[in-house]
Amino acid sequence: LPSPIPWSLAQPVTPDLLVSPSSQDGDLGSECPEDRGNWTGRLDFLLSCIGYCVGLGNVWRFPYRAYTNGGGAFLVPYFIMLAICGIPIFFMELSLGQFSSLGPLAVWKISPLFKGVGMGTILIVSLVAIYYNMIIAYVLFYLFASLTSDLPWQHCGNWWNTDLCLDHHVIKAGNNTLPVNISNTVSPSEEYWSRYVLHIQGSSGIGDPGRIRWNLCLCLLLSWTIVYLCILKGVKSSGKVVYFTATFPYLILVMLLIRGVTLEGAWKGIQFYLTPQFDHLLSSKVWIEAALQIFYSLGVGFGGLLTFASYNTFHQNIYRDTFIVTLGNAITSILAGFAIFSVLGYMSQELGVPVNQVAKAGPGLAFVVYPQAMTMLPLSPFWSFLFFFMLLTLGLDSQFAFMETIVTAVTDEFPYYLRPKKASFSAVICIALFLMGLILTTEGGMYWLVLLDDYSAGFGLMVVVITTCLVVTRVYGMKRFCRDIHMMLGFKPGPYFRACWMVLSPATMMALLVYNIVKYQPSEYGNYRFPTWAEVLGILMGVLSCLMIPMGMVVAVLQEEGTLWERVQQASRPAMDWGPSLEENRTGVYVASLAGSQSPKPLMVHMRKYGGITSYENTAIEVDREMEEEDEEESM
Repeated sequence: LPSPIPWSLAQPVTPDLLVSPSSQDGDLGSECPEDRGNWTGRLDFLLSCIGYCVGLGNVWRFPYRAYTNGGGAFLVPYFIMLAICGIPIFFMELSLGQFSSLGPLAVWKISPLFKGVGMGTILIVSLVAIYYNMIIAYVLFYLFASLTSDLPWQHCGNWWNTDLCLDHHVIKAGNNTLPVNISNTVSPSEEYWSRYVLHIQGSSGIGDPGRIRWNLCLCLLLSWTIVYLCILKGVKSSGKVVYFTATFPYLILVMLLIRGVTLEGAWKGIQFYLTPQFDHLLSSKVWIEAALQIFYSLGVGFGGLLTFASYNTFHQNIYRDTFIVTLGNAITSILAGFAIFSVLGYMSQELGVPVNQVAKAGPGLAFVVYPQAMTMLPLSPFWSFLFFFMLLTLGLDSQFAFMETIVTAVTDEFPYYLRPKKASFSAVICIALFLMGLILTTEGGMYWLVLLDDYSAGFGLMVVVITTCLVVTRVYGMKRFCRDIHMMLGFKPGPYFRACWMVLSPATMMALLVYNIVKYQPSEYGNYRFPTWAEVLGILMGVLSCLMIPMGMVVAVLQEEGTLWERVQQASRPAMDWGPSLEENRTGVYVASLAGSQSPKPLMVHMRKYGGITSYENTAIEVDREMEEEDEEESM
């Protein structure tokens, strides 16, 4: 034999591992995650998660929820629910994404029978993305409206105002002489919002949308353009934008907080927000509200966390990141409450009414109450611009996550065709969602927005999360899942996580689901009650995402062979190529299960490539040994 042969025998696989994915033949290129891209900086992932979780809800839902559910006492169920169903499910989603490097559809290789869960997720996220960007369009509208020396919602007397409009400056002047009856009056900011921005008087209800408001339509187009430009290069571009959009809101929040607490009467609002009423803790409603707040605020079940984690390196410490993001999110919500309620306290003193009469939640707080409070401050356009700029940055990075989720999910399903054309594919999705959102820019668009908000991510989302939890722990197996995490992070999840995954989290979610169905209330907007057909349409939106699960099951079973039971069993087992996407991270059961894999022991390749054994290789050897022992026990 010629002499070079031993050398080539000594290194049979290294060339395969070192070639760039694009230079490999056939389908192998699409199997390689280098093609998918990864985060480019160390903080990209963490900031993207913070930006995704810290959204509009932290500012306009949490403070109001806290004050209506026992003030400071609300923090008790809030943190308990965070520990029971927030942190564990957050960690589970990150682990699934990072372990497989797959989006929310392809990740169901873990149990192809349940691929419908991924389809349900994509449907929910698409519906949410449509109306969430409309809220960003409203924010842009107000942002541009703030670029004046006099805010347009400061006084009555404009063409959109009615006889009921009452200027607070008049009230203040009137307080000295005669008390003014303000019960039947409307503030200028409320009329500006409903009669000028929405022009809702042009629509008689959800069935009569009226004309398109072109200024809103342009704002919606602008917000979709901004989103598209930021996700153009996938996580490489959005990962850089979040350095600004995830951190800047904190700067503005602190400025608004300092401004707020230095106002006269601020203490009145903060007292209202934080005075603990412990009797509330005996009511189940408060616990349910706390769980709902955690659930929506962390964005579990929307696939965003899974998508972001799928762009991580295999050994990224997501355990640490889980606690940073979830606790940071909770602290932000509490801080936002101070910023909001200090201003509401000042406002109630100025108007001479109790705080509970000015406090609102949702769009009413962002587009009516807070803008009105801004008009009472010196330099009001400046504070108004800052407030809306904060809302813009809070909203945008959550929207990036929704879009990244949809794009990643579909491109991971068809990597060979779509990955090279990711930018064009993102454009197609943005245009499609923009066109679907056009109905929201009509005069009756607000009714459609309320319908989408109430139903798109209601019980459907809970069913998705409960199913994911049960499939991972019961079908895939808790032991296997913990072993995967051990392989990835070098340690197994402790009893706290295992108890939550097995029992506490699914049980809490079930309770939420049952409560939501039992306490179902039809949608309304102000005094407008939605007609029955709109209710049915809303319920169908929620049911459709749940129906994806049985539909996916039927498809999976039909693709297998054998009797029905055999088909179900085969479809519920992990796919052949399930596991870490890089061959060098595949040990134990995952060895040589990639298509075209020739490697007997990736570990050896790893040692040759990087020299020596690192702590992760030690873990891999341990995991292998454990699995061999388990196999021996089973065979005996």
